[in-house]
Amino acid sequence: MQNKKLVIVAHPNIKNSKVNKRWIEELNKYPEEIVVHELYSRYPNGEFDIKYEQTMLEKYDTIIFQFPIYWFNCPPLLKKWFDDVFTYGWAYGASGNMLANKKIGFAVSAGSKEIDFSVKGKYSATLENVLLPFKLTTLYVKALYCSYFSFYGAEDEINFTQLESSAVEYIKFIKKI
Repeated sequence: MQNKKLVIVAHPNIKNSKVNKRWIEELNKYPEEIVVHELYSRYPNGEFDIKYEQTMLEKYDTIIFQFPIYWFNCPPLLKKWFDDVFTYGWAYGASGNMLANKKIGFAVSAGSKEIDFSVKGKYSATLENVLLPFKLTTLYVKALYCSYFSFYGAEDEINFTQLESSAVEYIKFIKKI
């Protein structure tokens, strides 16, 4: 196993991203500790090399999935990635234990403000509620759910200081896992 941590990034328009792009820039400052794997740039046609992806996952004890909240879910390529890569007999099922005891966390950006993601907010649900399927998937494959890191208000005018602080805090989040 590698001591490095794997960050799987799924952003459909990373060039125009503010938050996820800045997070990647920060992640890339730590090549001895963190490996960044960008799904949209590696698989622009959406056809995965399943064996490569599974072998890569097997090499790391800690995996972070980074993505923007997209219709209260992940971007479509990441959903397809989960469907294609987390196969029966490999990730789950009687003999599917390749992700067992791996640490899995999430880093998400939300276009809406934090107050919108509350029981009394605009969506009547917390970000934790929105991310519940990812937590359950993690547990289903016998991995260890390590919570999530978030940035709210990504569609608003983002304060430079807020964005820089977020990038630093994101690295701290990853290092704690």
